[in-house]
Amino acid sequence: MKQRTLAQSVQATGVGLHSGERVLLTLHPAAENSGIVFRRTDLAGEQSRPIKLVPELINDTRLSSTIVTEDGVRVGTIEHLMSALAAYGIDNVLIELNAPEIPIMDGSSLPFLYLLQDAGIVDQKAEKRFLRILKPVEVQVQEPGKWVRFTPYDGFKVSLTINFDHPVFNRSNPTFEIDFAGASYVEEIARARTFGFMQEVEMMRAHGLGLGGNLSNAVVIDDNDVLNPEGLRYPDEFVRHKILDAVGDLYVIGAPIIGAFEGHKSGHAINNALLRAILADPESYEWVTFPHNQNLPAAFHALPAAA
Repeated sequence: MKQRTLAQSVQATGVGLHSGERVLLTLHPAAENSGIVFRRTDLAGEQSRPIKLVPELINDTRLSSTIVTEDGVRVGTIEHLMSALAAYGIDNVLIELNAPEIPIMDGSSLPFLYLLQDAGIVDQKAEKRFLRILKPVEVQVQEPGKWVRFTPYDGFKVSLTINFDHPVFNRSNPTFEIDFAGASYVEEIARARTFGFMQEVEMMRAHGLGLGGNLSNAVVIDDNDVLNPEGLRYPDEFVRHKILDAVGDLYVIGAPIIGAFEGHKSGHAINNALLRAILADPESYEWVTFPHNQNLPAAFHALPAAA
């Protein structure tokens, strides 16, 4: 299977969920083996240099995955765009923005999928790299029952369980599993929106977060119910969004992962910690290519065809 990039540049405008700032986002085609690269066009000098994404650059995980470089350059809330890039198997892209945060759009990854469709996807000459999990790797934190793990699996499968003490969450299944060999990311995951609680809004805004959030880009929950007039897009939209986030957080490694991901009460910080744990143990993974597509795990056969 070959590496992929965009056929042409494409733009979108929106608002940052946490910063509240207007942002112009531009996605450009990029050369083979260049990876996923971000650039802040509103900054000058050294701070405007391209930033090649690696897990070690995710240094702020308060309610999102945010790049923070040694120079203090920030690119916030990248996980929904990253999730869309993973779904379409984009290996090389230059992402430019004129603000400190990727626009939230409608709170899901669906608008970014439309953006990628508008740009078009093309195959490149270089072979696409996959990271294959060779042995179980698990990360736990002090919070009881919070853990994530990768185990060897010939494909890509994600299983997550959420746990919120709130009546809204008691009405839906807290666990969802999707094996991408037999299920569609676009149909099952892409429409699930980010969510938050009304009682947390004041605290978030005091910390400079959630300044751009509203009912058009997030599911908002009060003491008893969902406030959005249209309700939920899926009966279990909350756990599906956590899977959307996880797919994006894991794609920070810059390549598809061949393995089974499981998590309980997972979040951006622990997802990133798992990537770092894998990379810290060379015996836990290997880089592989598939010159002949018939050897490709079935989970990756469903990637949308390139132009």
